[in-house]
Amino acid sequence: MISQSLKDTSLEEMIAAVQQGDHVVQNYLLKTYQPFIAKCVSEVCKRYINPKTDDEFSIGLSAFNEAMLTYSPDKGSSFLSFAKLVVKRKVIDYIRFMQKYPVAVSFDETYDEERMENPTEVVAANEIYQQEQDTWHRRDEIMDFKEKLRLYKLTLPELTEVSPKHKDARESAIHTARILFNDEQLREIVLRKRKLPIKELVKKVDVSKKTLERNRKFILAIFVILNEDYVYLKDYLKGVG
Repeated sequence: MISQSLKDTSLEEMIAAVQQGDHVVQNYLLKTYQPFIAKCVSEVCKRYINPKTDDEFSIGLSAFNEAMLTYSPDKGSSFLSFAKLVVKRKVIDYIRFMQKYPVAVSFDETYDEERMENPTEVVAANEIYQQEQDTWHRRDEIMDFKEKLRLYKLTLPELTEVSPKHKDARESAIHTARILFNDEQLREIVLRKRKLPIKELVKKVDVSKKTLERNRKFILAIFVILNEDYVYLKDYLKGVG
């Protein structure tokens, strides 16, 4: 039985208890949020998910548990928003792995025979499915990014206007955002005040105050990407800065 005091405890407080090693609360949340987990998994798989029989649900359950252990309110998102991203990432990783090694998902002989008789069609179907998943996931990630930008009073159309037009300037701004993110004290200032600490940052980078002010919004947007669990948006930053 779960005590009334636990039921009256906020979710954030329960997550903190889990991170301190409270297994009773941990098991309670894993059971209570199974419908939430199933819904997240279902959104990825585009079908009904049976918690008792679908492997994808087990992946989602494990991911939710991981989210409980790694969540930090300092990032600015609610726990459920964070958990939703983690669950979806893990399920998509699982689906990709199974597509990469199709023998592992041969649930019956009929599937094996069809795969052997029509390998080209199966490969094409897998590629189309992967493209659809990527498109959906990228859209979901951008929607979350837009919500995070609102915390900094930024919008996507605005970023399009203020993004540095020249490659060198863009790379310099991304490099500055990385320095900002990797500096614990500066990162805390940004997360607390939701603005660029230009006075402090100019001491850390080889960039003028005027340039920082001009690229302020773009640098903040890159900071948001670095601070979140984004797969596709972070691809944009690979090899830059």
